[in-house]
Amino acid sequence: QVHLVESGGGLVQAGGSLTLSCQASGRIASILAMGWFRQAPGKEREFVAAIAWNSRGSAYTDSVTGRFTISIDDADSAVHLQMNDLKPEDTAIYYCAARNDLAFLNSPDYGFWGRGTQVTVSS
Repeated sequence: QVHLVESGGGLVQAGGSLTLSCQASGRIASILAMGWFRQAPGKEREFVAAIAWNSRGSAYTDSVTGRFTISIDDADSAVHLQMNDLKPEDTAIYYCAARNDLAFLNSPDYGFWGRGTQVTVSS
């Protein structure tokens, strides 16, 4: 089992920045990739970014490319999502996820999920 805990959400004005963190514990050695997804009120959960644990290859949804950066902190077994130039449409609950394979990193079929952290961007 892998246990994930998100932190770093909050309220920020448009144009501001936030860094989300996801602390992993448990069978960390089994993780091959981690991702961030978000779900806004009344909308489906959508892919935001993902990173392969070993190669550090990353992927982003088009709407955050150039503004968000996903990274891994090996020392803390954590994944971070640096979010810059935030927009009101980025408002959502952000979820961290982990998977034991490298197939379709933008697909929501990750095996392990955190409980989410709220990000609210005011205009």
